[in-house]
Amino acid sequence: MKVVVCIGSSCHIKGSRQVVQKLQELIAQAGLGDKIELGGTFCMGNCQKGVCVTVDDEMFSVSPETTEEFFNEHIKARA
Repeated sequence: MKVVVCIGSSCHIKGSRQVVQKLQELIAQAGLGDKIELGGTFCMGNCQKGVCVTVDDEMFSVSPETTEEFFNEHIKARA
């Protein structure tokens, strides 16, 4: 599974660094490091929607506050 977080300027301001750090922690805690490739990219074109994250090319809007819920619903459940 490929998870990509936007680290462009707009998403950075909205907390992309915190989202990446939390996803790294959650992936490690769940023991899914061998199943999930976590990466970063610059602008995905949905700046107004917050921190953009794709899971196997499906786009989501995530914030630092919703990262754990997002992980459980859209990453852990698919892994």
